[in-house]
Amino acid sequence: MKSNVFFFVIVLVFTLFGCKDSNFNQEQQNKEVVRQAFAAVSDGDIDNMDNYISDNYIRNCPATPDVNVRSLSEFKEFLRMDRLSIPDQEIETIKLIAEGDYVAFWAVYKGTQSGQMGPFPPSNKYAELEFSGIHKIQNGKIVESWITWDNIDMLSQLGHFPPSPRTSPEE
Repeated sequence: MKSNVFFFVIVLVFTLFGCKDSNFNQEQQNKEVVRQAFAAVSDGDIDNMDNYISDNYIRNCPATPDVNVRSLSEFKEFLRMDRLSIPDQEIETIKLIAEGDYVAFWAVYKGTQSGQMGPFPPSNKYAELEFSGIHKIQNGKIVESWITWDNIDMLSQLGHFPPSPRTSPEE
């Protein structure tokens, strides 16, 4: 009887430690997916996003409430438009933290606005913007993101905020 209990305890311990290793490895793989996706954005390799982003990808971002991304193709179009406004963009990953299917990140977006950015004309100014968020990973691809940043900081660096004073029609 003692040997059966001992055997059961040994199997239980190895199972628990094995699961922990498996979770750790999966979390490291999830972090690598995020790292590689950011590198593809930095390189302007938008077609490579197929390797890191799910076809049914959803992007949530209160900083850009008018931008609606609900698929990989819409995300690629968003990236293409963003690259037109800031062609030399780069993302520097500062921190990645994985837990289960989620990877939280802190990163810096860098670049020079040489193209139209929404209602804002090219400023030809360089900006560095810290941003953060969480990606949900399933089957080795990002399926949903929650991202946030400080728009006022970015617009200020680019010379668009505070807004220039409006002139009245009489002037």
